[in-house]
Amino acid sequence: MLALLKMVACGLVLALNTVGCFSLMMPFALAKLVLPFTPVRRVTDRALAALAELWIGINNLWIGAANRAPWQVSGLEGLSPRHWYLVTCNHQSWVDIVVLQRVFNRRIPLLKFFLKRELIYVPVIGLAWWALDFPFMRRSSGGASARQDLRAAKAACEKFRRMPTAVMNFSEGTRFTPEKQAEQASPYRHLLVPKYGGMATALQTLQGELDSVLDVTIAYPDGVPSFTDALAGRLGRVVVHVERRPVPAAGARAGARNAMQEWLDGLWREKDARLDACLGTAPADPRQDHQKP
Repeated sequence: MLALLKMVACGLVLALNTVGCFSLMMPFALAKLVLPFTPVRRVTDRALAALAELWIGINNLWIGAANRAPWQVSGLEGLSPRHWYLVTCNHQSWVDIVVLQRVFNRRIPLLKFFLKRELIYVPVIGLAWWALDFPFMRRSSGGASARQDLRAAKAACEKFRRMPTAVMNFSEGTRFTPEKQAEQASPYRHLLVPKYGGMATALQTLQGELDSVLDVTIAYPDGVPSFTDALAGRLGRVVVHVERRPVPAAGARAGARNAMQEWLDGLWREKDARLDACLGTAPADPRQDHQKP
């Protein structure tokens, strides 16, 4: 009964928060749509980002109130909302987005996620995502649609030059499941095979702007939760480790596919070992050998 009451209360707060903050965004979104001039965009972009951060801040309040299990967060030292970052993270649940927003809100610029193109048609929220310059992708398998996606990603990243931005990319491309792991024959115990495409696009487009890469590892020692679990106060313990890394030189070079994939595979081997340590599934040595993908 307590879990149900928490779910209803948190769901109500989330709904009111979303309607309120996103309604306040609409005048700025419409101004950005009908007046696409640089001086106007500077004002609307800052106002929209501030409202999005307010929305996240209110969500953080109900998440903390409903879920009392401890969070262990490390690696946030030296971050700044005035810098440009490329953020990558393992992906297990929709809760990952809530966790990332809670950890990084106002510590770095607003996270900009790559979204499926269909989400632009979600009432109100789709317009807000467009106004916030979230990149919309078809995520096609190849051909002309893939080239169109690449152009759309580059165009979105070009907009990020106007003000400090944190570009968020789930390099696995989808949420981890044992079935997907087996289908890929993934060499990692807790991860799918990472893909370098989205990161390479951001690195090439924002060359000279990016301060660093934030390599984030999220672990749920009590089991991977659903968003319903977060609403009901069953989120459990959360472990977040942030590793600040230099921007790879290979990422700025078009055609450096092998070097970029090798760099990303190295990150994933260390991430897999870190998850072993967090979950108690193997010795905590990031130098241990994994089969190289």
